[in-house]
Amino acid sequence: MSTVPVYPEPRGLLKGKTVVITAAAGTGIGYSAAKRAVEEGATVLISDFHERRLNEAADRIADELGTERPATCVCDVTSEENVQGLRDASLAALGKVDELINNAGLGGEVDVVDMTDEQWSRVLDVTLTSLFRMTRAFLPSMYANKSGVMVNNASVLGWRAQKGQAHYAAAKAGVMAFTRCSAIEAAEHGVRINAVSPSLAMHPFLAKVTTQEALDKLVEKEAFKRPAEVWEIANVMMFLASDLSSYMTGEIVSVSSQRA
Repeated sequence: MSTVPVYPEPRGLLKGKTVVITAAAGTGIGYSAAKRAVEEGATVLISDFHERRLNEAADRIADELGTERPATCVCDVTSEENVQGLRDASLAALGKVDELINNAGLGGEVDVVDMTDEQWSRVLDVTLTSLFRMTRAFLPSMYANKSGVMVNNASVLGWRAQKGQAHYAAAKAGVMAFTRCSAIEAAEHGVRINAVSPSLAMHPFLAKVTTQEALDKLVEKEAFKRPAEVWEIANVMMFLASDLSSYMTGEIVSVSSQRA
């Protein structure tokens, strides 16, 4: 198994930018993206549906980095009212939103023959329809500013087959297609939209909902024989959010050691 690389030094990639991140509570990719954005110089607002964990995440970022506490807004991305509330709170707190990182998603493992309508609909709603709601809510202000960046979180399962993941894979393939199509529309207004497509990023929630046997099999497929650290996914999000990716839009960037 390869050793984990050294955590990156800040490079000021988002200095002076404002960033909103969904599903940023806990210890997953969203939280790491929020922390990395602050490290890279951004003023950040973080959102999640779980109020206690959201506030704990904001406190942890401030404590660990010795910076001002990020603004917070509780939001259930499956609620249009909540999404509009997040947009309004973000504009009020930040003045404008330069970058939006759409991280919300929901997985689970169940075979198609055993899958209920509710299981299918819930994964599609949280993972794909919420992305539509967030994009629809935040694009108008970006259009008005003739600038802005959105970074969506897809998955290699949008390309690959895996048992028990039909609903999640369908949703993530939808994220990819939505990213490409919305990016073409947004380009006319000076706004860029891209997505990351991770293979396997390890965090405590994943460990809770996946058996060790399944995780071991997934790790074995990785060229480095280890899962990604969540901050390794966030690093690519920072690149896509920054001016370094100024000519990229509608792209799905694989963050994978499986040669996707």
